[in-house]
Amino acid sequence: MMRRTRKAFVQVILGVVFVGSCAFAQTFRSVDVGIEHRIDSLLRLMTLEEKLGQLNQVTPKWSPNTKETTSAEQREMIRRGRIGSFLGLVGAEETRKAQRVAVEESRLKIPLIFGFDVIHGYRTTFPIPLAMAGTWNPELIEQAARVAAIEASAAGIHWTFAPMVDIARDPRWGRIAEGAGEDPYLGSMMAGAQVRGFQGTDLRQVNTLLACAKHFAAYGAAEAGRDYNIADMSERTLREIYLPPFKAAVDAGVGTLMSSFNEINGVPSSANRWLMTDVLRGEWKFNGFVVSDWTAIEELQKHGVATSREHAGILALDAGVDMDMMDSIYVNELPQAVREKRIPERVVNESVRRVLRAKLRLGLFENPYRNCDTTMEKEVMLAPEHFQLSRKVAQESIVLLKNEKSILPLEKDMKTIAVLGPLANDRYNPLGAWYAKGNRENVVSVLEGIKKKVSAQTRLLYAKGCEIESDSGFNRKEAVTLARKADVAIVVVGESLEMSGEAASRSSLDLPGKQKELIKAIYETGKPVVLVLMNGRPLTISWEADHVPAILESWFLGVESGNAIADVLFGDVNPSGKLPVSFPRNVGQIPIYYNHKTTGRPVADNKYTSKYLDVASTPLYPFGYGLSYTTFSYSNLRISSPTISPHQELKVLVDVANTGRRSGDEIVQLYVQDEVASVTRPVKELKGFQRVSLNAGEKKTVEFMLKPEHLAFWNQVYDLVEEMKFVVEPGMFKVFVGTNSGDVLEARFEVVAN
Repeated sequence: MMRRTRKAFVQVILGVVFVGSCAFAQTFRSVDVGIEHRIDSLLRLMTLEEKLGQLNQVTPKWSPNTKETTSAEQREMIRRGRIGSFLGLVGAEETRKAQRVAVEESRLKIPLIFGFDVIHGYRTTFPIPLAMAGTWNPELIEQAARVAAIEASAAGIHWTFAPMVDIARDPRWGRIAEGAGEDPYLGSMMAGAQVRGFQGTDLRQVNTLLACAKHFAAYGAAEAGRDYNIADMSERTLREIYLPPFKAAVDAGVGTLMSSFNEINGVPSSANRWLMTDVLRGEWKFNGFVVSDWTAIEELQKHGVATSREHAGILALDAGVDMDMMDSIYVNELPQAVREKRIPERVVNESVRRVLRAKLRLGLFENPYRNCDTTMEKEVMLAPEHFQLSRKVAQESIVLLKNEKSILPLEKDMKTIAVLGPLANDRYNPLGAWYAKGNRENVVSVLEGIKKKVSAQTRLLYAKGCEIESDSGFNRKEAVTLARKADVAIVVVGESLEMSGEAASRSSLDLPGKQKELIKAIYETGKPVVLVLMNGRPLTISWEADHVPAILESWFLGVESGNAIADVLFGDVNPSGKLPVSFPRNVGQIPIYYNHKTTGRPVADNKYTSKYLDVASTPLYPFGYGLSYTTFSYSNLRISSPTISPHQELKVLVDVANTGRRSGDEIVQLYVQDEVASVTRPVKELKGFQRVSLNAGEKKTVEFMLKPEHLAFWNQVYDLVEEMKFVVEPGMFKVFVGTNSGDVLEARFEVVAN
């Protein structure tokens, strides 16, 4: 095996590009001279207070059982130019009222921008983002974001705080539900798809939303999986794992980013000038704006880097956080600071420029009421085609984890089926965390979906069995009695939606409450058991995996949950989902992820190697894993050349055959490994995937193209003069292709210096 030193290899510096471009992709990375001239003219007319008002975001007045509205005090602030944006003011009628004050009663007539957390649908709720990542289908996810934009924009919204693109390797962190899992390549693909779906090809169109990639950055690396906690890592890890999805969002034309709550290596993100200015604006050429997370600027005091609210505001604005969400520090504390030269007015001007640029690109100056049509609002909500798409996404999100003796799919004319578990007839929790304006009345429960699927002669028996979290309400006897009467027991268990999402970290990933006892009791009847999991994160289900013959990971699937699950249970849909995150055997393995580094003593039979004494070092289910009702085989992996230069591409081909008796879709995955480098490299890195549809007995050749950026990495820093560069180093590489990150074929090639 060849060695490489600083002198032995040629470094080829590459631009970091992770997703394809489109006509709109450069919108927030280029300058429109006409827009800039308009901003210059407006800035000359604005007072300091009006400038800082553009950087102030507030929430409307909230009251129980009434729609959100602005208060009299807020309307007066709008007139005085002291509010630039609202978070949570929705509905065509109410947004029109607030906008009218801004554009008809204020001095400069600058329109407001209305933001809302449209994470996985607005009224038509789609699967949670982690579930959607399990489709490995960026085109489908782009369509889902498009529907969300159509509905939300009709409700007066201009701006969504999505996509959340945080990479998460610790499933104890509740917000893993909102992202694409553990892998930067898959996460980058999903980030770009969502940005394109939300923003469309022209932000001036009324059915678009300004997107916001969040949380910048490394929020998913919160220590111990505890929300809001610190993140401590090398710059290389930050650049290679946590930043790529943000870069992909910027490349796709994202209009805004949101700073994260956490610190990185001692510097809170909302005060991190290197992150917000040097990397985002300097390296990536982003010219959109950055908004803080909720009260994150004021929290710089609690982080211990700011002595006062004013100091916190100065740090954040100077770092490059343009809009203050909920603190009102910029508008209240910074006027005096600017006048007394504690922060230059040119810094304020630049942030105002970015906010005005977004409003101009949205066309709000020409059409401030563009999203305030109550007729349109009624017409587009919950359209039949939106439900159809939600069902399609849900079907592809479901992952078949186990299917012993091909117990699935079930026959629709079975005599008796027991449907058991606290989530079997639940119409609320399938909405998942951050369900926007979703409503349980529109949700199809699993029991309802099964009722619609089976024959009229099939007898359905239902019992809740236990609560989701509470130890009370456990009725073992009823559940066991019904299971014994049935030909099969479908048990639907998991988490409540409140158990994942923000501020929902868990120290245990076991099924909560009495659910495991319920499963064991039903299993002991000897009847066939199908386990349906509904959850927002990987769970530790080692006992269930060892004993229950069939397991479906359904996540939280949104309004069409029951229909989609029934489609898979009864074989109308052949499951094709793949895990976007590894499932640990127990919490002691966390963090566990496929693209780990090796060590000087990798896992082996020898005791003195990197492993546990009491559990295997492998995950229960690896990244990329997912079964089908048919089987696939891989053969004849080949590459276009045994050697390439650092600038060349390499063609990788593999034959994939459907060796079963049903048609099905397989997600073919490509990974690479740099065998020896100037710094240690992961054992595998995902660099490509394709969905392939195959009829029974059919074989296809699948082709990938490995590009230089797929082989590059951030190299060593040798001294204070030389910085890390994104390079391809000559040497030996492995390429892997297979059905998941663990089950692959392997080939080798060499990159040779020019």
